[in-house]
Amino acid sequence: MILFETIKETREYSVSKRKNGLSIGFIPTMGALHEGHLSLAIRARAENDIVICSIFVNPIQFNNPEDLKKYPRTLDQDLKMLELAGCDLVFLPSVDEMYPEEIHKDYDFGTLGGVMEGAFRPGHFNGVAIVVHKLFEITLPHRAYFGEKDYQQLAIVKELVKIENLPVEIIPCPISREQDGVAMSSRNARLTPEMRNAAPFIFHILKQARKMAQDHTAEQIEEFVKLKFSGHLLLDLEYFTIASGHDLQAVSGKISPGDMGFIAVFAGEIRLIDNIQLI
Repeated sequence: MILFETIKETREYSVSKRKNGLSIGFIPTMGALHEGHLSLAIRARAENDIVICSIFVNPIQFNNPEDLKKYPRTLDQDLKMLELAGCDLVFLPSVDEMYPEEIHKDYDFGTLGGVMEGAFRPGHFNGVAIVVHKLFEITLPHRAYFGEKDYQQLAIVKELVKIENLPVEIIPCPISREQDGVAMSSRNARLTPEMRNAAPFIFHILKQARKMAQDHTAEQIEEFVKLKFSGHLLLDLEYFTIASGHDLQAVSGKISPGDMGFIAVFAGEIRLIDNIQLI
């Protein structure tokens, strides 16, 4: 497994592989890898000749400086995991390498970027779009793999590909969960034992919402979820929204096929997100 820290080396590697007719699968990450990330790498390994992974904690997508400062970093462990998963190249740029100059790029994702995460984390998706576009230009992938836990981010990346007319196929991958249902996330490593024991409640409530979807309205389900979290001692609900899985716009009344429940919860200062298809 090769490690590169510069854009020049990484791009030259990708150009040479493409010239030889080899397909490239790419997984962008911020490190602190878990089995969910590895499932993306394993799928990329099965579907491409070359697998490239990036590890870069992207500062411009953090609207909370404390969250950036405390984001877990486990590089040695990450590299061992990626080697076992069959990754060919890991791109490990510094902030200065990625952003040698100040960036003045503003994307407009319309209603897609103005709800849920876009509403609660201003500037987040612009930062995601900037770094993903740059990483695509560096690694030149045929396919790029993203987990569906960050469902709205996945939708934003698909829209980015359309806006910039990028020749890359975006591959959505199912949420990876722990045995108790907790969605795998790098931030889980920051949970105290008490918080981690409480975290399965999130998916438990999402499953209850899915059961209710057969004969309850969106408003009734949203009220139910708010009520369930209102008395919880360790988990603080930021939002629960029922929205179309197609355009992420809020749903009212009867639940239709493809509608989804999206949730964001704080455990202390640690923010956890999840989602579920309701019908």
